[in-house]
Amino acid sequence: MDILSLFLVVPIITVLTLVFTKSLKQARLISMMGSIIQLGMAIHLVFAYFNEKVINDDIMVFTKDIIWFKHFNIHYAIGVDGISVALLLLTAIVVLAGVFISWKIQDLPKEFFVSLIVLSIGVYGFFISLDLFTMFVFFEIAVIPMYLLIGIWGSGPKEYSAMKLTLMLMGASAVLLVGILGIYFNSNTDGGLLTFNILEIALVNIPIEAQKLFFPLTFIGFAVIGALFPFHTWSPDGHASAPTAVSMLHAGVLMKLGGYGVFRVAMYLLPEGTLHWSWVFIILSVVGVIYGAFAAIKQTDLKYINAYSSVSHLGLVLFALLMLNKTSWNGAILQSLSHGFMTALFFALIGMIYERTQTRDVTKLGGLLKTIPFISVTYVITGLASLGLPGLSGFVAEMNIFVGAFQHEDMFYRVATIISVSAIVVTAVYILRVVGIMLMGSIKNNEFLSLSGATWYEKTGILLLLIPIVGIGVAPLWLSDMILKSVKPFIEGVL
Repeated sequence: MDILSLFLVVPIITVLTLVFTKSLKQARLISMMGSIIQLGMAIHLVFAYFNEKVINDDIMVFTKDIIWFKHFNIHYAIGVDGISVALLLLTAIVVLAGVFISWKIQDLPKEFFVSLIVLSIGVYGFFISLDLFTMFVFFEIAVIPMYLLIGIWGSGPKEYSAMKLTLMLMGASAVLLVGILGIYFNSNTDGGLLTFNILEIALVNIPIEAQKLFFPLTFIGFAVIGALFPFHTWSPDGHASAPTAVSMLHAGVLMKLGGYGVFRVAMYLLPEGTLHWSWVFIILSVVGVIYGAFAAIKQTDLKYINAYSSVSHLGLVLFALLMLNKTSWNGAILQSLSHGFMTALFFALIGMIYERTQTRDVTKLGGLLKTIPFISVTYVITGLASLGLPGLSGFVAEMNIFVGAFQHEDMFYRVATIISVSAIVVTAVYILRVVGIMLMGSIKNNEFLSLSGATWYEKTGILLLLIPIVGIGVAPLWLSDMILKSVKPFIEGVL
């Protein structure tokens, strides 16, 4: 069996095995083993990709194509480039970390881990799909379990948050489906068969008017899950009510489907539509970057702070993609990866802090550096990565974004870049404010003096996410090499 299909087969086997488990111990061990295998496969795929690229400079490698539904020419078509490989690695790491962070879950553990693994199946399938219809199916598989994970295992107004998230993402899916069908029915302008295959459609000259019509539908359909302003409102509520591991996958992995879909589908297949509409979405992304940063300052709930921070950071991803040059595109993918690790780690740490203190209110916390030093120091490092400290992943990503964006001589692009850069200052304000009050401030509750430190499984989850944050910051060239080789065909297609 090909290696990419294993990214679907292994979690499916994990789910089927989980169905027959009878205890918490069995459920978490099976989930852990399945996730470890997935991570091993992802690491192997990275090395295999570099070896393959030495002799094969195709757009996609490890491709496989099997007819699925002949009448509509729908295929199980899969393949990866450097961008897909990097995102598969991100997914495998976050999923395994999420399993460790959920180690002590008591309420319906088997059902929880099944839903978590099913979500990962959708994400894996989305990143390897080369057929638009198949990609859309996996997109839905990734989204639907979120309703159960938040509605059943969440907290606070969990039913409201789960329903709001589901309705907004399903609405975006409906818009996306129209865009995909528009691409499909314009994919035979040279007299060939209609096709959903991304690589085949890229060779077709879709009429310019059709591109202008379907680009905003496709862009918005994907970008809503990437927290595009003003369609971002589902995200903070979803984060606040979700259990810790679900918040980690939600922000760390699921929201990455938006930027990837925009890049792989909307921009690559509809280049004229991209050029026609880019200024509109640049404005929306810049507003999202600034709005998210200022909204985070006003929050006192740790989850809401991180949620609005995600709106700002993911706004930078869309902004960088719309700058239409390889430097900014490299920054966009690096930002997706960096944000995935950072925000998953933030939510893991917030969950640990809440479990020990029973509060997420910054104003009620203080002096945690003295009582839970390992968790606190990790929070500081993650915060410094978020505000773009050199030597950590956030700096590498943001430098590529802003350098690439400022290469445009057009004043509109440069003004947009300057406005976006200002978000870095705002980010520093809310990160340092939280660190100062929550970690370095005075202890406000004597009960905090006896807080327990991080357990072995919590430390394992933390290190799984912390190592890539430092690793990307210190040695980003291998990752940039993967990305830059993969954006070459997109540059030729869009520009």
